[in-house]
Amino acid sequence: MLQTHPHADRTGDAQTLLDCVAACAECAQVCTSCADACLAEADLQMMVPCIRLDLDCADICVATGRVLTRQTESRAEVVRAQLQACLAACRACGDECRKHAGHHAHCAVCAEVCHRCEAACQALLDTLAA
Repeated sequence: MLQTHPHADRTGDAQTLLDCVAACAECAQVCTSCADACLAEADLQMMVPCIRLDLDCADICVATGRVLTRQTESRAEVVRAQLQACLAACRACGDECRKHAGHHAHCAVCAEVCHRCEAACQALLDTLAA
């Protein structure tokens, strides 16, 4: 869809943009699922920080994907700020999930996906800085 936009030629590295949008969508879904799985764990109180970060990361990833998808009159400073927020949320969530990965398979998956999304956001930021 992004490639059909009248301003598609102004997006810089289109594949990096598409990869980031896809990574954000995947991360939002996985974080939401991880939060739900955490709620079902016996050690629920210990999982509260993970659940909070999962939900925050999911919301930020959804917002980032939406901001990146809109190409008309986008502001570079807004896009950069949103990518930085997403990168920070993914890093925090991924690090927290990694703490639980040895006991909870859903956290292992979530940590991996969060760090992939973090890398995708950084890759897109790198193209915008150039």
